[in-house]
Amino acid sequence: MKSDLKTRHGGKILADALAAQGARLAFGVPGESYLPVLDGLHDLREQMKFIVCRQEGGASYMAEAYGKLTGEPGVLFVTRGPGATNGAIGVHTGLQDSTPMVVFIGQVPNEFSEREAFQEMDYRRMYGQMAKWVGQIDRVERIPEYVSRAFHTAVAGRPGPVVLALPEDTLFGEAAVADAPKHHTPRGAPPPAQMTELYKSLERAQRPFVLLGGGGWDRETCVRLQRWIESQGLGGGTSFRCQDLFDNRSASYIGDVGIGINSKLAERVKEADVLLVIGARLGEMTTSAYSLVDAPVPKQTLVHVHGGAEELGRVYRPALAINSGMASFVEALERLSFNNASWKSRTADARKEFLEWTEPRPMPGKVQYGQVIRWLSDNLPEDSIIAGGAGNFAGWLHRHFRYKGFRTQLGSTNGSMGYGYPAAVAAKLAEPKRTVFALCGDGDFLMTGQEIATAAQYGANFVAVVVNNGSYGTIRMHQEREYPGRVYGTELKNPDFAAYARAFGGHGETVERTEDFAPAYERAAKSGKPAIIELKIDPDAITPATTLSAIREKALKSKQ
Repeated sequence: MKSDLKTRHGGKILADALAAQGARLAFGVPGESYLPVLDGLHDLREQMKFIVCRQEGGASYMAEAYGKLTGEPGVLFVTRGPGATNGAIGVHTGLQDSTPMVVFIGQVPNEFSEREAFQEMDYRRMYGQMAKWVGQIDRVERIPEYVSRAFHTAVAGRPGPVVLALPEDTLFGEAAVADAPKHHTPRGAPPPAQMTELYKSLERAQRPFVLLGGGGWDRETCVRLQRWIESQGLGGGTSFRCQDLFDNRSASYIGDVGIGINSKLAERVKEADVLLVIGARLGEMTTSAYSLVDAPVPKQTLVHVHGGAEELGRVYRPALAINSGMASFVEALERLSFNNASWKSRTADARKEFLEWTEPRPMPGKVQYGQVIRWLSDNLPEDSIIAGGAGNFAGWLHRHFRYKGFRTQLGSTNGSMGYGYPAAVAAKLAEPKRTVFALCGDGDFLMTGQEIATAAQYGANFVAVVVNNGSYGTIRMHQEREYPGRVYGTELKNPDFAAYARAFGGHGETVERTEDFAPAYERAAKSGKPAIIELKIDPDAITPATTLSAIREKALKSKQ
């Protein structure tokens, strides 16, 4: 049979293997270490686009965002050495965000290995703690096997990144080998006995709380779970930066359990008698530094449902650990029904607290940032994709924006700065018909802001807001809390961000008053170009709830 196969070089075999796995987009910065792959991709350019980015960090964020948005592995290509180190940020994001990714890195020829040849690195050691699997393809005829395994591994259990190193001689080598068919996405199902145990726990519960999070979800499963929660009168919340798993307009949605959590919601989590956690890892951000749920044995009856068996019992010893895919679990959950009138009453009270908590509060300065976010929430199309970076500026987005449906939120749960803009580029390329919006901080944006060139090159036209307070605001806040008045190393001198956008052929606006934002956004959205709106806010407005001066005053009093 092999004699009937066409002989191809390794780069062509790899490109064809990606097409066989269903890849539509690949992101990267070209490198001499994988030239044959570029040659292979040339023949597939109508079927699969290679998006040329301006720095590997931005490219890796794009691949991660693509994986998060679509549920299919995001594909990243970086060259060896410097390219691999630059691209590591997206791999770490993919790990902590449970996002499927497959990362390909050029490598020195096998004959040069272990000599510290030009840009040589041991990727198994470098990426060992950041990936589900790190491999190296040393034989050209095994490329389809490795690629198939990589895609299967990336989506199985708890999704995550996979890294494959590509020695040059493997890519230049030739072989007659068949492609592997498209990968499957295996998902477990809950045993009936465990569902019976879950039923008994909920039947006894007076203060249950349902928490959604993590990866491995799909739109239909989220909708079905929401309907079940609503039908039972339960209250549901989402983990850090997973707010789009539950329509925030639902009477059963009572908030996100993450950074800057509503103190009343935090108490409800602590006081829950049954805590049903579906998909979330219960990491540091979701548990408020492990204070909402005691480790290792929670006070709540913890029912932990997760697709990755290795996550069950990692930090918390659950009363009931269910290793299952989300869809299979929800299908089994729909067979359970309860009649507890107190649940509905408690949920109504919690919903009222959520609505009060999310009302924008007055802040210093001419721009009321909370009102800007609320305007966006009320006026953007329901299926808009909101990509957010990391920093205190994101607190207003978490608190005041209402996510209306599945995969309308792209954010890094590992809190890595620079994520928002490249994530929005990837989202617009993956979903060109949907409205895409990026929210960035001033320090956050300039970490990857050069990717506006990528947006312009590929016609990824969307609006980004750069919130400018002239500082690394999160660190400044911590400085004032710990060392009040001793500010150092956090001040930023910024460019004219509107002019920056125009320099790349984009549209630029500057807004310094709340009432000017809506018309500026409308002009930007209609420009047909990548657009940036610089939103200048008062540096004293550091969170939706307080100011820098208030934090400083409180810290000074405590030290007297």
